[in-house]
Amino acid sequence: MQLTDLTAVQLLDGYRKGEFSPVEATEQALERARRIQPEVNAFVRLTEEDALARARDSERRWRRGEPAGLLDGVPVTVKDILLLRGHPTLRGSKTVSDQGGWDEDAPSVARLREHGAVFLGKTTTPEFGWKGVTDSPLSGVTRNPHAPSRTAGGSSGGSAAAVALGAGPLSLGTDGGGSIRIPAAFCGIFGLKPTYGRVPLYPSSPFGTLSHAGPMTRDAADAALLMDVIAAPDARDWSALPPAPGSFVAALEGGVRGLRVAYSPTLGGQVAVRPAVAAAVRKAVASLAGLGAYVEETDPDFSDPVEAFHTLWFSGAARLTQRFSPHRRRLLDPGLREICTQGARLGALDYLAAVDVRMNLGRRMGRFHETYDLLVTPALPLTAFEAGEEVPKGSGLRRWTGWTPFTYPFNLTQQPAATVPVGTDDDGLPVGMQIVAARHRDDLVLRASHALYEAGLTLAGS
Repeated sequence: MQLTDLTAVQLLDGYRKGEFSPVEATEQALERARRIQPEVNAFVRLTEEDALARARDSERRWRRGEPAGLLDGVPVTVKDILLLRGHPTLRGSKTVSDQGGWDEDAPSVARLREHGAVFLGKTTTPEFGWKGVTDSPLSGVTRNPHAPSRTAGGSSGGSAAAVALGAGPLSLGTDGGGSIRIPAAFCGIFGLKPTYGRVPLYPSSPFGTLSHAGPMTRDAADAALLMDVIAAPDARDWSALPPAPGSFVAALEGGVRGLRVAYSPTLGGQVAVRPAVAAAVRKAVASLAGLGAYVEETDPDFSDPVEAFHTLWFSGAARLTQRFSPHRRRLLDPGLREICTQGARLGALDYLAAVDVRMNLGRRMGRFHETYDLLVTPALPLTAFEAGEEVPKGSGLRRWTGWTPFTYPFNLTQQPAATVPVGTDDDGLPVGMQIVAARHRDDLVLRASHALYEAGLTLAGS
């Protein structure tokens, strides 16, 4: 049996029944990680010795019938933006030294450790997670598991590639403008950006309250299980939400019958969507209707907030590098260096004007969700393009935000949003659909996503 093909839920069921052990699962996951690394470059480093030690401890607990928590013995990976105790977190940057104690876990990593998860390693990210593809001066280019000449997306591209290829069923990613949902769409996996504050962050992101942490998994059931572990308050994050009102796993049941779903194929004609993407998403939307949802084709009432997003994003980048010496600045990704320069020219009034746009957008979406439970859009208007490029060749676009118009608005509004894989284009590249709900309704996003998986209507189930 290839344990690398199993979800976390299936692994736990096998541990419980004594069919296989956490050591076997970890060994197979590590072997898979080593095998895929030369071609896709999903990892900054593997933590093999620690992983096997934790797996052996887990195996002993399962033999006693005393698992430590909800994910005891499950192999997981962690994006190299998040702290993992005992190992450097270099954030894709040559400007970060690997020296230091590295004696602290990020909140979500700490919760995984408490629940017995096995850490396989740290996954690749662009420098400080600044863009929607994964390449960096430190660790090179991360490639798509379906076509290595194409990008895996970003900024959590290493996590997406690892999950897609069986190097652990669970990964922790971060999302400041689509960085979970973009690579999930390009790599054909499930990715959830939870409501802001639902999963605590520490250290805080240089991009402020745009950045969320969340699960990247094989399916929605695994994401719900992971959320039950990581969605817990942590005193180090002053903006963390109180405990969730109930279990995310329990909330999966119930399907979509009776839910009011708004389907916006182009955000009111603002986005040019490739035909294969549009067709796959429309088919999945029809499936939601077939499962009993009330679907209406309509658009949320907002214009593209990209300039406000750029103001917040670029100024965050400028603040991050404000005290860098000329030597350190020369080490940066040239694109990052460019937006830092732009951000440094912005003033307080520019920033506050962007905050006004953000608040207006949040108010509009709050009113929108008084009528509709869910908003459904394509996750992206295209499928994976050339690896090593910030934008598709010949597109005329300048920045990654030019091809991600469906994702970053919901970082501005802090809403929960997920990518569900719903098909492929003519080249066999995955297509993702985005499901968005009102703030604090992560349960509805997971429930609708799970309904598609249960009905066999996702890429994974096709």
